[in-house]
This record gives sequence, C-alpha cells and structure tokens, in this order.
Amino acid sequence: MSHLDPYSGTEPRGWERSDRPPALPWPDREVEPWSPRQSGTDLSAVPQAPPRLPVRRHDESPDGPYDPPVAGRSFADDDAPTSQLPPVRDDDAPTAQLPPVRDDDAPTSSFTPVRDDVAARPEVDTDPPEPPPGRRSPGRRRASAARPATPQPSTGRAGRNLPAAIGVGLGLGALVLVPLFFFLPGFLAVLAGAIGVGIWEMARAVRRSGAHPPLVPLLAGGVLTIGLAWFAGPDALSLGLLVTVLGTMIWRLGDGPAGFQRDITAATLIAVYVPFLGGFAAMLAAAPGDGHLRVLVTVVGVVLSDTGGYAAGANFGKHPMAPRISPKKSWEGFAGSVVAAAAGSALLLWLIFDVAPWWGALFGVAVSVAAVLGDLAESMIKRDLGVKDMSSLLPGHGGLMDRLDSILFAVPTAYLLLAVLVPVVG
Repeated sequence: MSHLDPYSGTEPRGWERSDRPPALPWPDREVEPWSPRQSGTDLSAVPQAPPRLPVRRHDESPDGPYDPPVAGRSFADDDAPTSQLPPVRDDDAPTAQLPPVRDDDAPTSSFTPVRDDVAARPEVDTDPPEPPPGRRSPGRRRASAARPATPQPSTGRAGRNLPAAIGVGLGLGALVLVPLFFFLPGFLAVLAGAIGVGIWEMARAVRRSGAHPPLVPLLAGGVLTIGLAWFAGPDALSLGLLVTVLGTMIWRLGDGPAGFQRDITAATLIAVYVPFLGGFAAMLAAAPGDGHLRVLVTVVGVVLSDTGGYAAGANFGKHPMAPRISPKKSWEGFAGSVVAAAAGSALLLWLIFDVAPWWGALFGVAVSVAAVLGDLAESMIKRDLGVKDMSSLLPGHGGLMDRLDSILFAVPTAYLLLAVLVPVVG
C-alpha cells in the first residue's frame, strides 16, 4: 500500500470522491481541520497507515531545523541520523573502567542504623543533643538551683548604677578641687577640657536630628571664650561668643547652602549653652583673692541640690514635676533640692564670707532652682533628640554634659548673686 502524500494529487485506494474533505486553504488557524467523523465516513474504511511526511536529511541542510520523526514511521537506512556513527562497544562505556561498588564500600556503611521503633514512629521526638562542654546554647539561660542567675550591677531607685556613680562623682570632685586650691591655672585647663568634651557631646547628639554643626570652629571658639572670660571678664566673654558664632558661619559656608540655617542654629545653641555659660565659672575662679572659694560654694550648692533632690525623690516622690520632660523628677524631689541647698549654702557662706544666714539661704535657693532648670533643659533637649544620655563617657552618669547641665545654669546665677553679696575686693 502506498503512503498518503498530502502534497500530491493522487488519491489512495479506499477513498471515495464524496468522502473527500472540501478544498480549503491549509493550514488555516481559524478553521478546524477536517476529520472523517464529520462526514460520517466509516473509520474502518480509512487506511490505518499514517501519511509519510517528507524528512530532510541531516547531511543536506546542516544549518536548517531538525524535523523530529513521526510516530509509526520507520526510517530508511539512508535517512537514519545515526547510520554513519560507529556502534558503541561495551568496553567504550564511560563506566567500563570503574571498579564495581562493594557492599562494604557503601558511603552509609559507617552510620549507625536507625532503630525500627524510631523509624516506625517518626512523630516520637528523641532527646535533643547535649551542647558541647564550655558552650551555652543560644538565648538567655534560665536560673535554677544548680545554676544561679548572673549577678547584675546594683542600681538605685533612680535607675543608676549607684556605686559607679558615687565613685565617678568623687573622682570628678577631686579633679576640680585639687587644681582649684593648689594650682589655679590647672583649673583653667580642666575647665577648658570639660567645655571641649561638652561641645563634642552636644554636636554628636544633635546629628540625630539631621543638623551637622561644624565641630572644629566650635571647639576653637569654646576654648577662646573660656580664655577671654578668665583674663578679661564679662565683656570679653560676650566677644568670645560673637567670634565663635561668626567663625562657625564662615566655616559652614564651605559646605554649600544645603541645610545652612539648620546647622548654624544648632551651632549657635551649642555655643551659648556650653562655652558661654561655662565662661562664668572662669570669671568666678579668676576673681582676685577668693576666686577658688567662690567656685567652691557654687559647686557645693549644686551638689547639695542634686543630692537632696535624689534622696527626697527616691524615697518620697509621688507627684511628677514635668512628666513629659523628665518623668522621674517630682515636686517632693524639688523640695528636697531647695531645702538641702538652702541649708548648706547658709552655713557655708556664713563660715567663709561672713554673710548673714538668710542671704546664704537665698543664695542656695537660687542656685538650686537654676540647677533644676538646667537639668530640665537638658532633659528636654535629649527627649527632643531621642537620646537617653549625651554619651556613655562616665559610668553611672552618662555623658559629661549630664553632669554639667546643672552647673552651667547655676554658675551665672552664682556669679551675679556673689557679685552683690560678696563684692570683689580690688
């Protein structure tokens, strides 16, 4: 029987003219191809051999597409793609040269076999493996009778590491008082260093708000301001502030106009808050004859205010003073600050300067109020910037500015009151 050739006009046997499909353009994507079922043709009369499609030899068109063979069709010897390839012998197989795998060479032969009872019950969990000695599993371990909890540093009711805070406070006091009484120019160096650290902490903190005040002119201007206040008094202190702000503006011009107003505003705040207010401490110490005593009564008044406020607030504090600024400050603590500073200053000024006790008490009240306001001012700045401490430089205290905040507001108040109560001689 000859194969049906779809490209020839010869009709195979067994086909009737009436069973021929209508003449249509082929292939047509929108017309379904004809099948004998549509014309009612008996399928038994249709030849079972499929049509033979022309096959392109692989050696006739090397660059042309490959035509896959049709099911049910046998290739001739000359049409077979592998007719010219040599037969594959057993010794040419890729694995012919590999030694056979023995049972004892199996990669899993060294593993412990799985028990039948565990394999049959996969839902049963086995005991977890023990961690290696000397190491602890990740996570926070729980304390038990055999394994007590890790001791943590003790903190006071105010949330500070009290032993570290006391030790650092005594160290700072010695750093201030020793040069103040034995080598006064050394106190100027200590003061300039403290102002420099405070400027650095403030500039570092305000960067969280997106401001970038120039640090170099602020440091240089801060040291200049302290020196001018020490040697030339109040007028030179104002001049030092002006020079610091102008120098900062000129320095900032080199970075372009983007954010200029924001950076200069932050730099001005730092220049006023740290070196300008700190310059009053330099003028107190530079007073001829009793400058070191003026600094002493001011520092003692601030220390008494902080200590009295801490003791009263930790034991009796129930009514918040400014909950949105400093939640831990209470009116009871504020009363303790005022009472402690007033009592201590009254006694100290009477013993040192022979000032009436009520004037000394007034001095203590004013210093205490200024110190509390300074503490609240820095707390408001830190809350606005989203920081808890200005830095972690001093254990138990935070940053140096966390200790200078009260003193920076107290020294201008003390300078003005002592200028009235104890006039400078000469």
